[in-house]
Amino acid sequence: MEIKINGKPADITLENEKTVEEVLSGIHQWLEGSGFLLSGLEIDGKSYGSLSLDAALALPLEGISSIDIKTSGWAELLMEALTCLKNDLELYENASDEERTIFTEHWEASAPALFLKDNEKDLYGMLLKTFSDPSSGSPQLIPAAVISLVNERIRELENPAKEIKLLRPLAEDIAKRLEDLPLDMQTGKDSKAAETITIFSSLVEKIFRLIFLFKYFKTDIDSIEVPSMDGSGKQTLKDYIGEFSAALKELISASENKDTVLVGDLAEYELAPRLRTLSEALSGSNPGVV
Repeated sequence: MEIKINGKPADITLENEKTVEEVLSGIHQWLEGSGFLLSGLEIDGKSYGSLSLDAALALPLEGISSIDIKTSGWAELLMEALTCLKNDLELYENASDEERTIFTEHWEASAPALFLKDNEKDLYGMLLKTFSDPSSGSPQLIPAAVISLVNERIRELENPAKEIKLLRPLAEDIAKRLEDLPLDMQTGKDSKAAETITIFSSLVEKIFRLIFLFKYFKTDIDSIEVPSMDGSGKQTLKDYIGEFSAALKELISASENKDTVLVGDLAEYELAPRLRTLSEALSGSNPGVV
């Protein structure tokens, strides 16, 4: 039997495998290390997409002459899932309650849902709330708000360099708010202080998503040099990001312990300047695009 990966002969020797699933399990580790994911199969010329893979996996090897394993990059599959999801959300937004109930019953088994469940758990959780059965009485998220989030994630994939540049003004605004946080907490502006932390947290999540994309697209950001916080010279962005992450963890711990003084000090003297430097350094990077 001939085994190919994306149309190219694969150096795979079968031993005691009896089914297609057993063949694939032998290359599962290689796929994980390569940054690629299984996206389909072609068995003796018949294609099996992500929704029909289960049927293909159970097939016995006896009688099969060729298997072509289709793989795709994580970013490519995420883009495909997000594009399909955007269309689903737009249809759901304009659907009747009866149509929404039918849609909800089938969505979790769809290809985008299965991919997001394994690879984007936070987004998948939001979608479960959006697509929850309207007759159940459970609170639902507004589809329009989730569409806006999906559009943002698509922009990040399409051009992470452009997206980080667009964040510069927001990063500067949040840095100023972090510097004002101690005074806000001291003068009873609790709602403003809470809003600052919420917006900052959302911004940091986005920055770390973009950092992941920079690295995924083979952009060497780790070796970029930035001024060290103590003014002693330069340090690599990799070390700087590590220190930024450590300061974030300390902020979370201080917040949980209701140590408002430490929260204020960390926000003003650690996180505000680091946010400015991190945003500026990443804005000069130029990763590839999907």
